[in-house]
Amino acid sequence: MKVHLRQIPQGETLHLEGEEDAGALGLAEADSEAVSPLRYSIDVGMSDGGLFGSGSLALRVRQRCVCCLGDFEHEIVIDPFGFQIELTGNELMDLTPAIREDIHLVLPPHPRCDAVGSNKKCPAAYESVSRASRFAPGKAGSAFDVLDKLKPISE
Repeated sequence: MKVHLRQIPQGETLHLEGEEDAGALGLAEADSEAVSPLRYSIDVGMSDGGLFGSGSLALRVRQRCVCCLGDFEHEIVIDPFGFQIELTGNELMDLTPAIREDIHLVLPPHPRCDAVGSNKKCPAAYESVSRASRFAPGKAGSAFDVLDKLKPISE
């Protein structure tokens, strides 16, 4: 997404809203795939040799669950989204690197199909037992049960 600096009114902000192809976001690097265009609503302005902006971004992505290896889709929403870019002398400023960086920071590094705000249960999920309950005093399966069964070595 590119912004021409002459479109921004002096001392004001310019509102940008719409959809862009998500191909430039490099989602394949994060083992993800965009299944919708990038939707944005951003206000951009200039001050002190820089371009600034704030607003929101939304994108639907497909990822692979690290547990069951099944594909799943979920919506990524970045609200608030903000950036600041130093002016380089060009009249056309590219916002793609700032958008790409924020999208990549929000993508889960170890995506799970049951951890994205849905009621889905991962088929490979296992019943989690907390460490405290496994080693609580008086419970079967204590870490010290095995040690209690050991016999001292006679000399």
